[in-house]
This record gives sequence, C-alpha cells and structure tokens, in this order.
Amino acid sequence: TYLESAEALYNQYMKEVLWVCTYTHTLYYLAQVYQHLEMIEKAAQYCHTTLKRQLEYCGYYPVEWALNAATLSQYYLTKECFMESRHCLAAASVIFSQAGQVPSAEDNETEQDQQDLRQRKAEIARCWIKYCLNLLQSCALSFQDNIGELDPDRQLELKAQRKKEEDEKEKGRKKAVLFGTSDICDSVLAMEEKVSSVYPLDFQEAREIFLVGQNYVQEAKEFFQVDGYVTDHIEIVQDHSALFKVLAFFEEDYERRCKMHKRRIDMLEPIYADLNPQYYLLISRQLQFELADTYYEMMDLKVAIGNRLEELDSHTIKKINSLAQLAIKYYELFLDSLRNPDKVFPEELEEDVLRPAMVAKFHIARLYGKLITSDSKKQLENMQTSLEYYTFLVDYCEKYPDAVRAVETELELSKEMVGLLPTRMERLRAKLCPFI
Repeated sequence: TYLESAEALYNQYMKEVLWVCTYTHTLYYLAQVYQHLEMIEKAAQYCHTTLKRQLEYCGYYPVEWALNAATLSQYYLTKECFMESRHCLAAASVIFSQAGQVPSAEDNETEQDQQDLRQRKAEIARCWIKYCLNLLQSCALSFQDNIGELDPDRQLELKAQRKKEEDEKEKGRKKAVLFGTSDICDSVLAMEEKVSSVYPLDFQEAREIFLVGQNYVQEAKEFFQVDGYVTDHIEIVQDHSALFKVLAFFEEDYERRCKMHKRRIDMLEPIYADLNPQYYLLISRQLQFELADTYYEMMDLKVAIGNRLEELDSHTIKKINSLAQLAIKYYELFLDSLRNPDKVFPEELEEDVLRPAMVAKFHIARLYGKLITSDSKKQLENMQTSLEYYTFLVDYCEKYPDAVRAVETELELSKEMVGLLPTRMERLRAKLCPFI
C-alpha cells in the first residue's frame, strides 16, 4: 500500500541518516585521539572534516561548533595558512550568531546561559585578534631588512607577485576548506570580505587589518574586564599593544611611529602600576620588558629624528635622555625581578629568562652610551657603566658557552664595545686631566 511504501522509504532514510551521523561521530573521536597522541596535523584534518559533515548532514550546537571552528583557525595560524584560518573564523562567527536564534530547553534562558554566551563570543573575538596580529607580524617579518626595518625592494617584489599568484592559489585551496551549505556560504563570504587573508603591502593595507583587530580587542574587553579576569584582560591589552607595534613597522614617518609607541605606553603603564608582582610575577616581568623595549624603540626614533637636524636643540636632547632613562628603569626592574630574596642576581640564568636578561643587559649598556650630557665627568661615568654591562655579557658567555646561541649578535657587538670603550675613556680622561 501507499502507507507501507512511505514507511519503507522513511526507514531506509533513517538508516542512511544514522549511518552518516555515526561516521561523523567516528571522525570526531579520531580527531580527539590524534590530538591526544599529539599528532596535531592529523587531528586538524579530522576536526575540519567533522565540522564540514556536521553542517551538511547532522545536527550541531551552534556555540560548540563555532568554538571548535575558532580553535581550528588557531592551528592554521601556526602553519601561516591565513586563508584557511580566516575561513574558519568567519564560519565560527556566522554559526555563533545562530545561538541567539536557537530556543533553549526552557522558555527563558538563565542569566548563566547569557553569561556563557557572552564569554564564548569574547573567546571567538580573541581568536580574531590573534588572526590579525599573526598576519601582520608574519608580513613584517618577511619584509624586514637586516636591521629590522621595512625593505622597499622586497615590498615592490611582493606587490608584483601577489596579484598573479593569489587568484589561482585561492581557487584551488578554497575547494578543500569551504564550510557549509549554500544557505550560509553567502554569510561566511561576507564575513571574510571584512578582512584580508594576504600580506598587506603598505601602511594603508596594514591599517585596515589593524582596525579589524582593534575592534575585536574592544569586543573581547567588554567581557574580559580587569575586575574578575585579570590575566585574560592583560593578555588582550598586550595583544592590542602588539597590534600598534607591528602597525608602526609599516609607518614611514618617525614622528607618527613614535606616537603609536606612546599609545602602547599609555595602555601598558597603568596596568603594570596596579599589578602585584607577588601574585603575577610572570605577567609583571612581561610588562616590564615590553615597557622597556617600547621606550627603547622611542628613544632610537628620537635619535634618528635628531640626526636629521643641523643641531640638536635642548628639547630633543631632554626627550632622548628622558626616554633612555625610562627604558633603563624598566630593564632594571625586570633584572631585579630575577634576584633571589637576598637581592642577589643569579649566577646562572634559567633558560626561559636567559635571552631576555642578556638583551636587557645589552640594551642598558647601549642606553648609557646614548645619554647626552655636556658634563665630561658624567659622560665618563656613563661610559664606565656601559662598559660594565657589555663586560657582563661577554664574561657570562665565556663562563657558560651554551648561552652564546641565545645572544650571538649581541655578544659580537659587546665584544667590539669592550675593545673600543677603554680607549675612548682614556682619551676623555686625558682631556679632563688638567681639571681633575
């Protein structure tokens, strides 16, 4: 009969649906197994396939699906697969937006449910921040010359290559990673178009990516506020600072670059001032070092600006000295945090702090050499202090040869300065001799 035929069709359909869902669950569990075995690439492949099948064949929970897609995007970031990472994040954002449309078990969602949704939304925003930051940082690294500045020749070379290569590359790769059915594809595509997945080739393109990242910073901070989420909030602020730092790399005007670094100072210093290092030692050290590095960068920029002048004016000299002293202050705070309770600096540094500590010593040595003074005695004192810091680095590497790998460039320059400074100091002493 007609009804019996309908029942047979239904039963056949259900068998197929159940088989499809069982297979999808098997892929999901395989992804978990490979992750547990630390076979990350395999795990990512199975995770991606699972997410695709969930959209196409089986039911899914929008929040859970979105978080898994956002997490997968971070794997693609580690491989510098920015198109795939962006696609995962765009799909995550689109699917997450369905969460508000899905009815809960009860008519009214509890306050806790709403809180959980806000947190998940902020977590996806943080993944977007990492995407924008990693894309800019990876680009900056590929554009650097041997002194860390933007290489114009490399920039022009990539501009010529990009249009020719990207179109073909995207067509081929997109087929392999595309999520979703036709009804969500348009929404995902619209989301993707809000931010590039290719290297920015100039300041304007970099700024567009920066602004997207900055918008997600504000979104993430709405939930992860300092009152209740200290560590998360500070990490988001550090990412915001890193966005400004990498944007400054693309800026050719030194004054504007300085202002970007000043924005970093303005967001980091208040957080550091309120932080108790007794409870947040690692974060405190990170902030000390980043503040020191930022002041150091600003000092270098002010020196470069001053070098363009026929003669340094008193305002520029004062600014250079002030920035140098603030950089020294924060490097010293970082080094002091490594001392034991008796205030003794470690004879041998732990591996995780070896490079930062040696770089701090090297930068302090250089900063004392940059201080501008008309007082020859003070100049001699600064040179002596500078020599002591350079000597520390050389002596340490002689005592612990394994440390050389961590600071090869700094060590080479330190050896050079240890050879040059005593002669310069002797000349200065000879000039001072009649007055001493």
